[in-house]
Amino acid sequence: MKTSVQALQAGLPQWAAEWFDVLSIFAQVALILLAAWCVTRLARHFIKGLTATYALPPRVVLLSRRLVGFIVYGSALLWSLERLGVSGSVLWTAFTGFAAVGAVAFFAAWSVLSNLFCALLIFTTRAFRTGDLVELVEKGSEPGIKGRVVDINLVYTTLQESGDYANGVTLQLPNSMFFQRALRRWHGDAGART
Repeated sequence: MKTSVQALQAGLPQWAAEWFDVLSIFAQVALILLAAWCVTRLARHFIKGLTATYALPPRVVLLSRRLVGFIVYGSALLWSLERLGVSGSVLWTAFTGFAAVGAVAFFAAWSVLSNLFCALLIFTTRAFRTGDLVELVEKGSEPGIKGRVVDINLVYTTLQESGDYANGVTLQLPNSMFFQRALRRWHGDAGART
C-alpha cells in the first residue's frame, strides 16, 4: 500500500520527483505565511469593530494592532523555521544567549553611557561652562571638591584645583558626579575673585 503522497510522487516525472520534498516544504511555508496574513487581517477587522463600538483611543488601537501582528508573524516565523528543519530549542537557546550577553554588555557600559548622557545634559542645560569656578557640595555646607572648569568632554570634566594649567593640580571628575551632588557655581568676576 502506497500512501497518497507516495502515489503522487510516483506519478511525477523524474526531475519533479527529486524536488518534491523541497517543493512541499516551501509550499507549507507559503501556506503558513498566507494563514498568518489572513489571521492578521481578521484581527485588524475585529480591532476596528471594537474601536467603533467602544471608541478606543488611537494609541490603544495602534498598540493592539502591533501586538497582534508581532504575535501572529512571530509564531508564523517559528513554525516556518520548524518546517525547514530548525529546532525550536536551538532558537530558544540562541535567543536567551544573545539576551544574556546583551544584558551583561548593557550593565558593563552603564557608567560610560551615564557619563555620555550627563555630558549632553551639561551642554544643553548649561549647568556650568569652561572658566566657571564650581564646587561639588558634599552635605549641606561642608566643603567639597572645588576648582575652575578647564575642559568638558564626553566622559570627564576637568577642574583645575591650584596653580596654572601647566604646573597646577587638576582633577578629572566623571560627568555623572555633577548630577549626583549639589553644585555651587561662581559666575564671571565673582569666580575670579574667589
